[in-house]
Amino acid sequence: MNGKNPFPVVGYHGAELFCDRVKETGILSRNLMGGQNTTLISLRRMGKTALIHHVFQQILKEKLAYCLYVDLYPTASIRDLTRQLATATMNVLPQRKRIGKKFISFLKSLRPVIKYDPLTGSPEVRFEYATDTDYEVTLSALLNFLNEQETDVCLAFDEFQVVTSYAEGNAEAILRTMIQPLNNIHFIFSGSNRHMMNEIFHDSKRPFFASTRIVSLPAIPSEEYGRFIEDRFNERKRTITSDAIGFIIDWTRRHTYYTQSVCNTIYGSGGKNIDLQSVKVICGEILEEQEKTFLQYRHLLTSNQWQILMAVAKEGRVYKPNAAEFLEKYSLGTPAGVTRALDSLMTKEMIYEESDINGRYYSVYDLFLSRWLERQ
Repeated sequence: MNGKNPFPVVGYHGAELFCDRVKETGILSRNLMGGQNTTLISLRRMGKTALIHHVFQQILKEKLAYCLYVDLYPTASIRDLTRQLATATMNVLPQRKRIGKKFISFLKSLRPVIKYDPLTGSPEVRFEYATDTDYEVTLSALLNFLNEQETDVCLAFDEFQVVTSYAEGNAEAILRTMIQPLNNIHFIFSGSNRHMMNEIFHDSKRPFFASTRIVSLPAIPSEEYGRFIEDRFNERKRTITSDAIGFIIDWTRRHTYYTQSVCNTIYGSGGKNIDLQSVKVICGEILEEQEKTFLQYRHLLTSNQWQILMAVAKEGRVYKPNAAEFLEKYSLGTPAGVTRALDSLMTKEMIYEESDINGRYYSVYDLFLSRWLERQ
């Protein structure tokens, strides 16, 4: 084993450093290879992007299809999406092979402007058209080009919910019209805003209604994550006690980014024998490092919003935010005021709404912020 930290926080780093998701990997792979489009929904930083790349790596290993990943989070229009798709296609299709040369020839007909990232050297495709209609025509042409190839194409649109706020206003209908006739491109539409994603794919009045299989991405099971953490330390000649692992899993609530971040910091500390006390010290240090950022949030929120954010953090999960017991315990005022504050905090993505066997509940989105607020 090399000295690389085995707990990456950003990106996909291969199957060895990818924990579990066997069930979800199987479902996504079967859907893609079976021609079923899939909607993948999870909280942000739960690992859905890494899962997509993990599935794609397996498909590419078997040479079953070309795989394209397009992040829509920074896009605000069909124009932006067109640029992102063209760039992703240019970076994935091998330019020395027939399909790559064919794409370059096709691309030239669209009058692109190709620039190169000064840091990575990767090409970026732009178009400078006069009207929105020109971009729609180009996007349709790009999709049709991919659809006409001899090899199937798997195309992931990540953070797909942003299309609801595109400048065009009717982007969902535009995209649905383009996508519906394609038979050799198989899609993953992933998103981190459950409410918006459910509206897109479950509302009978929306263009994408009932057009995909829905897959939700829950937290990785404790046993699987615990075994993964222990194995990664042991492989690198280090030990970590079972109660230390249990604390990590409980403290981070198995929210992938935060679990990885804590383990990354512990491993980076250089300790050879990790026990519960050393883990608690590191978790405290993580919160102290971010304290200035957390204090700034206080100035960005109203007093009522801050009090409710702190109350939700201290409870962990709040099932009945308007219940008299909850309001009185934290002196939160009226139910109407709490509802308005919760709506605002959800818009700011500081609080999210989820459900479990006990019903729907609210939690603080940033786990580290939540743990810091608990201590106040």
